[in-house]
Amino acid sequence: MELRIGYGYDVHQLAKGEELWLGGILVPCEFGAVGHSDADVLLHVICDALFGSRAMGDIGAHFPDTDQAYKGIDSKVLLRETVDKVCTEGWSVVNVDATVCLERPKLRPHIDEMRRCIADILRIPVDRVGVKATTTERLGFVGTGEGISAHAAVLLGR
Repeated sequence: MELRIGYGYDVHQLAKGEELWLGGILVPCEFGAVGHSDADVLLHVICDALFGSRAMGDIGAHFPDTDQAYKGIDSKVLLRETVDKVCTEGWSVVNVDATVCLERPKLRPHIDEMRRCIADILRIPVDRVGVKATTTERLGFVGTGEGISAHAAVLLGR
């Protein structure tokens, strides 16, 4: 079996009056992420990791924030399109592991739903989707509540 690993990292500013979409679900919160799309930082890093695994550039190359077609778009649509672009020529997603960095709200109550949503889009069993959440111990832009970041690694096989 041939294997490929991809890695993604993304950051979004946080602001009151925005929605907080993470892993394809709306997390109740008084603030949310700012972005051209729905600013789902978790789905964005998975897209980046998938594109990276096939050396296909990044999410911005495929879905540029200068294109009004992507203004406010649901990131689940972007992830589905990414899977369709990447999983060609016999490639399929083996697993994904991701971490969201955010001080609050606590994400533990939402992680299982995020995992199910991501697994469904990637067409893999939920036990192949890892989603973790951590704080930055009040350090940096995440710690002060100015932003959110996420990391993801994916493994493709054929």
